[in-house]
Amino acid sequence: MWTIGTEVAGMIVAHGKSYYNSEPEDYGTAAADLSRAARGRAQTLRRSKLMIPSGLYFTKGVGRHKLKLASFELALRKAGIEKFNLVTVSSIFPPHCVVLKREMVVEKPGEGVKYILSPGQIVYTVIARNETNEHGRLISAGVGLAQPIDPEMYGYLSEVHEFGMTTDKTSELAEDLAAEMLASTLGLAFDPDKSWNERKEEWAIAGKIYRPRSIVQAAKGEQKLWTSVVAAAIFVP
Repeated sequence: MWTIGTEVAGMIVAHGKSYYNSEPEDYGTAAADLSRAARGRAQTLRRSKLMIPSGLYFTKGVGRHKLKLASFELALRKAGIEKFNLVTVSSIFPPHCVVLKREMVVEKPGEGVKYILSPGQIVYTVIARNETNEHGRLISAGVGLAQPIDPEMYGYLSEVHEFGMTTDKTSELAEDLAAEMLASTLGLAFDPDKSWNERKEEWAIAGKIYRPRSIVQAAKGEQKLWTSVVAAAIFVP
């Protein structure tokens, strides 16, 4: 079995033997496998140093309390992100970033665990929030994503904060806004009616295909209480 020791000055060292990795096909299948593995490790290290997330997951929550700030804290708890030191960012979905399920990200290392976010960790997020203390008033917060099919391309995340708008309408708005903002960063005009393929549920922007995603939390205000809603995309190293 081949295992990787170290990579030094363009050379892979394994089992006491050295292989130059500039042209791995010249050194046999095993050396080529070593080179590919080393390049993969190097890319992961580079992304880490550049603070480029490898994944993200979506979450949402609602909280109610007589104090406004406390209702926001309860919404964060419902979303499961109250233990992190959240830093808001805008709004690019990086190339090669993957969308994860919330349960794939855990607090402690373990067998088969790949994605870890620990309590107290500085965590980057695109987050939308809204609040009201008016009884019966409908509020919503949503995050939309225009996700490229091509992993080499970047996508776009949007945040919306609305009053009197249902979950479905907020979701549609968040997704349309993400696609429109992406098109504008590419210097392109965007017409959601012309770009949307309803059958395939995807956009075509400058010949590239993008899939919509969104997460929305909506709620109605209750008497004598603050109601807060949050929706967030949480980036994972």
